[in-house]
Amino acid sequence: MSIGRKAQQSESTRAELIAVARKMFAERGYADTPTEELVQAAGMTRGALYHHFKDKKALFHAVFEAVEIDLITRTGAAMDPTTDAWTNLQRGISAFLDACLEPDVQQIGLIDAPSVLGYEAWKAVEEKYGLAAVSAGLAASMAQGFIAQQPVGPLAHLLLAALNEAGLMIARAPDRAAAREEVGAALMRVLEGLRVPVQ
Repeated sequence: MSIGRKAQQSESTRAELIAVARKMFAERGYADTPTEELVQAAGMTRGALYHHFKDKKALFHAVFEAVEIDLITRTGAAMDPTTDAWTNLQRGISAFLDACLEPDVQQIGLIDAPSVLGYEAWKAVEEKYGLAAVSAGLAASMAQGFIAQQPVGPLAHLLLAALNEAGLMIARAPDRAAAREEVGAALMRVLEGLRVPVQ
């Protein structure tokens, strides 16, 4: 087998492990997903798992990153390059809240990730994806005069924290659809407070 083909097969195996783990972690949670059942569901051996990942926690980390990448891709797709930054900031927030209704985002990204990975590792992934997106949206809104010029960093951290808390409220609510509407309305009111009054 050529080196290129071997690398391709290795990447395919890794991707399959992540896909199967994502489904199982979303349905059962990290703690209730035994490694043995996970590799059986993937049609692989424990050796294949440990060839690609140090342990179950490392696999979870990769799954969490995959969830975050999907979130950023989807929030980006909700935006329209022909419209203004303020409207796109609102659309991005709405798309994120909509995604919080989905089991993998709820269980993996919001409930399990902070406890499984620990605060620092969880925050590093959040900052790599979520913070960068929020910062870009705020910076563009400032550049276009919708938000007063100010340091982007502190505001982005606060807005990301509010988004994560909103997501947790949705994930833990008995009526998640109703919670989505309520926290969405509240977040939009908070956002409106940042907007420069129209003269």
